Amino acid sequence: MAVKGCMFDFSSTLFHLESAESWLRAVVTGSGRDIGESEVRHWAARLRDFGAVPGGPAPRDAGPELTRLWRERDLDAVRHRAAYTGLLTAAGLPWPELVDALYERHMTAPAWEPYPDTEEVLGALRAAGVGVVVVSNIGWDLRPVFRHHGLDAYVDAYVLSFEHEVQKPDPRLFRTAYDALGLAAPDVAMVGDDRVADAGAAALGSPVHFVDPLPVTERPDALRGVLKHLL
Repeated sequence: MAVKGCMFDFSSTLFHLESAESWLRAVVTGSGRDIGESEVRHWAARLRDFGAVPGGPAPRDAGPELTRLWRERDLDAVRHRAAYTGLLTAAGLPWPELVDALYERHMTAPAWEPYPDTEEVLGALRAAGVGVVVVSNIGWDLRPVFRHHGLDAYVDAYVLSFEHEVQKPDPRLFRTAYDALGLAAPDVAMVGDDRVADAGAAALGSPVHFVDPLPVTERPDALRGVLKHLL
């Protein structure tokens, strides 16, 4: 069914964050430290298991306060920073002085890579007159990432959880996107990777399409596959 508007999730839908190894290596070596690959792999795995990697799995046993912060991290920038810097510290990172640098790294444009078909799909929607809104659970401003990669021109609006203090699947975030497009829910599709958060749009009447949250090299054309359901 052709739609008049489309909402897209950001992380693992349009873009993918660099690997935990790349993230850790960039900051540690950038600080002038000499670190071997085995140490990078060890600490990347440790941080992943502890839930300290942005975009990674949930904390397994971080205690009630950090677990609460992690669950609420996308409601505002303060909680987002507190959750991840707290988890990095609690995981026993051997370079505690780099905690803030690691947190800052994941918000930089070079840490993110668009999927191979992201620009093609956004361009096709723009050419067809379909409005696009990025609807993301996130604790920081992702607009510079789109600008850096030359994709901002394809996006009509951004609806970011930390700016509205509400997270998907709460219907209020989707309704904000509908209002930005001036369209009703049935005319606006949702494309995302989270079967819980992004599925919230279905309850309002929007068609929902999912892609798998794979690394960029392993997902060359999933968005292209969704496009045929949108136009």
